[in-house]
Amino acid sequence: MATHPESDLQFEIGHVLFIDIVGYSKLLIDQQRERIRELKEIVRGTEQFRRAEAEGKLLRLPTGDGGALVFRNTQEAPVLCALEISKAIKNYRELQVRMGIHSGPVKEVADLNEQMNVAGAGINIARRVMECGDAGHILLSKHVAEDLEEYEEWRPRLHDLGTCEVKHGARVGVVSLYDSGVGNPALPKKFQALKKRRTQVRWAEAAIALLMLAAIVAAFVLVLKKSTRSLSSVPEKSIAILPFENLSEEKANAYFAEGIQNEILTRLATVRDLKVISRTSTAKYQSKPDNLKSVAQELGVSTILEGAVQKAGDKVRVNVQLIDARADTHLWGKSYDRDLKDVLGVESEVSQEIAEALQANLSPSESNVLAAVRTSDTEAYDLFLRGEYESHQADITLNADGALDRADAFYRQALARDPNFAEAAAELASTQLYRHWFLSPFAPAEFEQVKSIIDRALALAPNSPEAHFALGLFFYWGHRQYEMALTEFNRALELQPNNALARHYCAMVYRRRGEWERSLADSQRAEALDPRDAQIPTEIGNTYRALRQWKDAERAELRALAIDPHRSDAAIFLVRARFIETGNVDSARRALDGFPEASKSRIFASLRGAAAFGDVGGIIGDWVYLDVIERRFTDAFQAAEKRVVNDDPAHLRQLAGRAALRVLAGQTEAAKSAGEEARPLLEARFKERPDDTFAMTELSWVYLALGRNADALRLSRQAADTLSIEKDAFAGPSFQNGLAQIEARTGAPDEAIKRLRRLLSIPAGQTASVTLLKIDPVWDPIRNRPDFQQLLSGPEQVGPSK
Repeated sequence: MATHPESDLQFEIGHVLFIDIVGYSKLLIDQQRERIRELKEIVRGTEQFRRAEAEGKLLRLPTGDGGALVFRNTQEAPVLCALEISKAIKNYRELQVRMGIHSGPVKEVADLNEQMNVAGAGINIARRVMECGDAGHILLSKHVAEDLEEYEEWRPRLHDLGTCEVKHGARVGVVSLYDSGVGNPALPKKFQALKKRRTQVRWAEAAIALLMLAAIVAAFVLVLKKSTRSLSSVPEKSIAILPFENLSEEKANAYFAEGIQNEILTRLATVRDLKVISRTSTAKYQSKPDNLKSVAQELGVSTILEGAVQKAGDKVRVNVQLIDARADTHLWGKSYDRDLKDVLGVESEVSQEIAEALQANLSPSESNVLAAVRTSDTEAYDLFLRGEYESHQADITLNADGALDRADAFYRQALARDPNFAEAAAELASTQLYRHWFLSPFAPAEFEQVKSIIDRALALAPNSPEAHFALGLFFYWGHRQYEMALTEFNRALELQPNNALARHYCAMVYRRRGEWERSLADSQRAEALDPRDAQIPTEIGNTYRALRQWKDAERAELRALAIDPHRSDAAIFLVRARFIETGNVDSARRALDGFPEASKSRIFASLRGAAAFGDVGGIIGDWVYLDVIERRFTDAFQAAEKRVVNDDPAHLRQLAGRAALRVLAGQTEAAKSAGEEARPLLEARFKERPDDTFAMTELSWVYLALGRNADALRLSRQAADTLSIEKDAFAGPSFQNGLAQIEARTGAPDEAIKRLRRLLSIPAGQTASVTLLKIDPVWDPIRNRPDFQQLLSGPEQVGPSK
């Protein structure tokens, strides 16, 4: 093989400008080409580029979605070039870039293709600095900024942002360069997140004070004990597959590396003789962590699989190694070099060899699953992996709707390429059902479409766990047919015993059926398979809250927050548990005030399926209802108007909430005015979705505001009957409580008190407690009745019904 002579340029200081096109990976191929062309045109037109190139003082490093320029003349050259680019780019409406600048060691080297390339810390740090910014940002390393500060002309343009955490936990000092004409003065999102975390720390300290601190310490001790358990106590045949490192030059190929990892995990999850940790938990770790034994302890496994994927053109390399975490020894490893069209079989080979290395006992059906190929169409498979990546993004971003749209599009494209791709059909149905339950309820025709997609998947692959899981979601989320949902979730578990999500939804169904102990048992089994997923302990706490086991609820929510400090619904449920038990409004208010409005809106949407909207508190919202509890109605009106509304259902709920607030405040005329505004819109939605219990509840309060008491009672009873306690032991109490509220205000106090007495005698702690009865003004019309006062001194059910 011919070799390229070493360059005379050894390690020397280069002044690096790293440029990245924002959103490049989401563009179509033609659009990507056009953006690259525009960027090249702008860069080559700058005076600094032309001057350095003419002097032989410029090195170029293309990166696919941008590139790096290494100036070897002056330290100011990349800064001046960035300013020129920032000014010129204003004439290119579709092109958005971010830039990072650092001066450090660089070296010209020959790559594997014997092409000259550039490497070194100067390149790496410039890239890390750039990755701390967003579109329009020109970010400088602290080192470069300190040198520029020596010159008076630069000082007004330099704005210190502090430090930013980058790859492998390292931190770099970052300074933003901008003035009135160039750069981006907005705080980068990474620094906004840092600021948000600091705010959340402040509210956590203020909200629960010393009691909260003691509980958090206790929760962390529990987590620590769990994390530091001896590896000798975990199953020998247990494995966690850590995120595969993306070694491709294209950052956009992260979806491909994640997809390969997830496909191997999905196959191994079918093996009953193995314990396989869910992707949700493993995703929280680096590809190759330094503390491998600690990771294994936290996840409760004996072995770890590490991997890396490099995709270049139509070639793919996959490297994997299996490690015994107990002895920190290498068990098995292999590299797979494949053409892209042949990569479909790599997951099968890796899965089978891992099962063999772990000496797993395989049934014939399990062996078939490990060896099977989902589709023979390479492009369909690639589209499927893109859809999976976007679907996972929906779980971790505020813009879940956008991620679901992209996932939906990729799954449909995959099916267009391969109509027999059963898993793509199943995942398409699951993402659509997620949208229905958490974001925007379906109309009947939409349910028929989703059902046809699931039927298609099952016809193609009757033993697909993904298809049976999707059918379980259809019965659960689509029609609240819990028996049928449980059948499908259990069938998914038969086919894939390590499916933590199916186990978690079994627990949720048992909770709906009032089988509280079975629900908690299945939640704990799900937690063992997915120990770093904060959703599971969040819902365990929610179950304990229904049972009025307040301390257990607190411990579970604190465990969730120990895993994910930004788990806003866990924080809300924690506050509710403390508030419903003690009635301490001040601590709840301090906690809720720490949430930004966007996060509040997400909570408001995500609680839609959690028995949140069966009564007036669910319509108005927790953070507004605290003002109502203290009868601070002026503050409540102002807080309600500040609520961020991002979709039609939330907007209609806001209109209903305004009317309900006026009713509670005793402002009859204002209530009528608000009711008239909301009524036609809510009636139209109710006509479109006549089985929507949330719409019934909202409209009943609008009718109450209009003085149409009979209509308010009728609709509230309809909601309570549609989702009765017998049909849904978890959500039903909320609608019974909502009906009691309407009865108390429409001249039916005997019925209201009878209903409340029953709620206090069953697991209904998420909606009814003696503490709430004492302080909630919704009960003011019946507060002075002797039978109501008797409730305040009576018992309430704690724990499962006997």
